[in-house]
Amino acid sequence: MTSTNHSPRRRGWLGPALLAATALLTSGCLRVAFTVANRGQPPADATAAYAPGARHGIDIYRPVAANGPAPVVVFFYGGSWQTGDRADYRFVGRRLASQGLLVLVADYRTYPATTFPGFVEDGASAVAWARAHAADWGGDPRCLFVAGHSAGAQIAALLATDRRYLEAHGMKPTDLAGTIALSGPHDFAITGDLVPIFGDRAEWPRAQPVNFIDGDEPAFLLVHGLRDTVVEAQDSRELAARLERAKVPATLQLLPEGTHSTPLVGVYDPKRVPGVLPAITRFVAACRPVEPG
Repeated sequence: MTSTNHSPRRRGWLGPALLAATALLTSGCLRVAFTVANRGQPPADATAAYAPGARHGIDIYRPVAANGPAPVVVFFYGGSWQTGDRADYRFVGRRLASQGLLVLVADYRTYPATTFPGFVEDGASAVAWARAHAADWGGDPRCLFVAGHSAGAQIAALLATDRRYLEAHGMKPTDLAGTIALSGPHDFAITGDLVPIFGDRAEWPRAQPVNFIDGDEPAFLLVHGLRDTVVEAQDSRELAARLERAKVPATLQLLPEGTHSTPLVGVYDPKRVPGVLPAITRFVAACRPVEPG
């Protein structure tokens, strides 16, 4: 396990719109932040349905200047498993596509339309669709990554650790080239508003990615702010430690001044938070193609 620390820079070079979006993302005023962050960003290159029914859309961002088939990243957004919309994450799709990646941003059912594990099952369907169709959009299905922020990071991590989800689609966690978890809840208390979302208490341990580490997981990149008051950085520390004990490659990047949204700011504005986007691109660039099996 390696650990890298980067503090967000505070410089005066940012224009008013960039400053506003960065501040809003950091403070949690997400609706306004998304409007600013996506200003001027073209819509997705294509949209598809990865499964029948509502909230099963997936936006496709073609890689820019890719040299051959591009690594594929399926991204799941956060929202406490209750809110979110793939269109709000155009800035993620466009930024990662600019790094030569094929990016797919997926919607999934949220509470109260579904409860755990419905949203994780949706994630598995999206990943299976991505593997089947990546080549149609310039992607290499042998270099397939899952990624997410907050609740989306929990979905991505469970897909990479609990075999039951991908096995429903004839896949297994080792069919993934890696997992990128930003501000992820991996070992969290289910209390208050989360109780109805996660339903039967007997199922709660299955919501925790830390409970499934046995050495057959893909590599992980974990990014977390040390000042995150929504999801404690200890969640990422604990998952990284368990992966290390199981001899699974894991990179833990802690942001000393980072809050819950700082990893997203690092994708949106790499000059403001310089460590996040390079860590993602290095992690993906290290892909060793996984042959379907």
